[in-house]
Order: sequence, then C-alpha cells, then structure tokens
Amino acid sequence: MENRFYSDFDTACLVEETSRPGEYRTVFQIHRDRILHTSAFRRLQGKTQVFLAGEYDFYRTRLTHSIEVSQIGRSLCSFLRKQSPHFAPDFHIDADLVEAVCLSHDLGHPPFGHAGERSLHRLMQPYGGFEGNAQTLRLLTETIFSSGTRGMNPSRALLDGVLKYKGVYGEFQRPEHHFIYDEQAHYLHFVNGGTPHPLELPAGPVRDAVKSIECQIMDWADDTAYSLNDIADGVQARFLTGDKLEAWAENAALSTDDAAHLTDLVRSIRRGRIETRSNKKIGDFITACSVVPRENFLSGRTNRHAFQLVIAPEARAESKLYKRIAYELVFQSPQLQQLDFKAAHILGSLFGALEERYIHPSAAAPALHLLPPAAEEALRQAGSAPAKARLLCDFLSRLTDHAATRLHKRLFDPDFGSIVDLL
Repeated sequence: MENRFYSDFDTACLVEETSRPGEYRTVFQIHRDRILHTSAFRRLQGKTQVFLAGEYDFYRTRLTHSIEVSQIGRSLCSFLRKQSPHFAPDFHIDADLVEAVCLSHDLGHPPFGHAGERSLHRLMQPYGGFEGNAQTLRLLTETIFSSGTRGMNPSRALLDGVLKYKGVYGEFQRPEHHFIYDEQAHYLHFVNGGTPHPLELPAGPVRDAVKSIECQIMDWADDTAYSLNDIADGVQARFLTGDKLEAWAENAALSTDDAAHLTDLVRSIRRGRIETRSNKKIGDFITACSVVPRENFLSGRTNRHAFQLVIAPEARAESKLYKRIAYELVFQSPQLQQLDFKAAHILGSLFGALEERYIHPSAAAPALHLLPPAAEEALRQAGSAPAKARLLCDFLSRLTDHAATRLHKRLFDPDFGSIVDLL
C-alpha cells in the first residue's frame, strides 16, 4: 500500500538515481541498509558514549546507543500510527526512514564522546569549526564510502531528518552555537527545496526548532535513550548509588515530582532493578507523545513539516531531571573529568603534529609520511589550509578511542613502537 504521507519531493536524492530492475525496497529502506553496512557505523562500537569504549563489557558505546535510539524511534512511529487520529494505514510516518535517521544521528561523532567533540571544535576554530551533526552530514553526503571520498547520495527526507541544526558556522559571531559547516550551505538549500529560511527564523535555536517530524522523533528518542541509559550505566559503574543520590538531593532544590522520581530511582537501585525501571520508563516516554498539525514555510510542500511532536510536560521534566543527575554526579566527577582531560591532550597532540606536517610545514622539517597514502594524496590536492584542516579533522574524527590512543602512543611514546605495535 502506497504511503501518501510522502511525495517525490521527500524521496528525491542529491543525485537522481534510476531504480534497479527487481528492486524490492523503498528508497528509505535502501538508505537504512546502506548505513548499517558502513565502516562508519561499525566504528561506533569503539567510541565513547559515557565511559571509554572497551573498559567493561556492559557499558554502552555509541553503537549500542544508536541501536537503542533506532528501536525507540521505530516504537514511537508504531505508537503514533495506532493512536493518532491524524494517521491512517496509507498515511503515516515511515518507520524505516526514522530508523535510518536514528542510526545515522551519531555517525559524525569523534572518539572520546563529547569531550572529543569539544576538543576538535577548539582545534578547528581557525578553519571553520567542528560539530558532530555537521560531520554526520559530511559523511552522508561526501565521505562515507570509498575510503572517505564518496557519500551515499541520501534522500531529502533523510538529510532533513538528520539535520538538528540548520545555522551555518559563518552566521554566528560566537562559535559555541551548534552549526553546519560553511561549505555545506548548499545541502541546506537542497533540504529546503530551494526555499530560503524566512527572516523571522534567524540562525540558532529559533531556526533549529523547525525540524521535520522524523527529526523530532529522533531527537526525543535520543533524549529518552541517553537520559535513562546514562543513569543505568552510572549505577553499574557505581558512580550513582542510593546514598549518593540521597545526599545530592538534600541540596538540589527538587520539585515535588522530581523528589518522587528520585525516591523511586533510589528504591530501584537498592533492589537491583535499575534496568527493569529504565525499560519501563522508555515505554512511558514513548506513550507521552502525540502529534498536532502545524504551519511553517515548508508545511505546504511536505507533510514532514506539517506536524509537531508534542511531549507531555511531565515526561520532559523527568528526562531533564535524569540529565541533571548524570551531569552533576557522573560527568562532573573527577574520574570523568580526568578522561576528558586525557581526550583533549590526545586529540590536541595529534592535531598539532598533523597540522605542522601537512598544513604549515617547515621547509627544514623532513617530509615524513604520518598518514595513509590515500589521505596524503587528498591533502596534496587540497588547495587551502581550511580544506586541508577539514581532511585532517575527517581522519581524526573517524578514529575509535583505541585507535586514537594507539596513534598517540606511536607518535609520542618512546616505549611504544615495536614491529608488533606498528602492525
């Protein structure tokens, strides 16, 4: 049965593709499958979510987080399709598209989690900045295949679903805003079908709020997954205990509802039922959603912009509470701050060495081969310093935690470098 929710405007790709004979999948299913089979997706298993990847076998990585987000996203689609009066069997949000968006949403994140993202942004500010969502866009459109030289030709709906932020780096006076890269502005033009953003939508949070329904679902699925699961991982790691939470609550100025949620959380921790509680809460956060019609500058062209995801205020407040707990008791702990410091040191040292060798080489310095031949050839062909820096940033952001640490040891640790180490 044809899904009338989508039109040719939504399924159009960056470059027109002819359907292969016997193709049994929709364009959204094809793109979902392409993402699943990329090395960029597999590398997420070695990238930090909260704790360093590989430290223990039960912590979430970027990969398991992305899989969890995709499951929540699909469940949200099923719930809305059955419960919302706005949808019908032949008019509904495509779960395969939402799954592709959710699986893609963290592809551009570098090693060492958000600490790595902050470090690369600081290092790249002279060259156009670094942002995880912008890097995801770069992967999907330009670098995910053929050793980082070709994108996957995504559909307009997939790109719009991934793009949480739609301000261009050069539009901001302060680089702390989320953004896409200056050289990606034409992708924004494609996503909008050539329609410019109205003047009442300046770059920043106001413009970013105009998200497609698939992007809204991904955003809430992401919030649901990490607000609940960061708590679960924190409990497993013993960063969060009943005693610690009760001591924190004494000075936390909690509302009545927040205090009740905290009491329930402490009870679940002491009974060893934190995973069971998290699973139930995921269901609660899904059923807290509904959709309402809305109008904006794209709602007349696509149903993807004609609906707003509405989340019950109590669910948003509960999610915010868990984020606050994770931030204040886990991310701000000395142990995690020490890992953030190490991440900044490793990425800063690697970027500095590569910048000195490939962007601002000294005539007296030897032309050492520090990167693979394909990467060096791409750098040789890149004309400007910003273009070369972007390629170096591509290389570093692709690395897993372990690969970045190992490369740092190769370049800077005098006791590391046997033949076995270098294989």
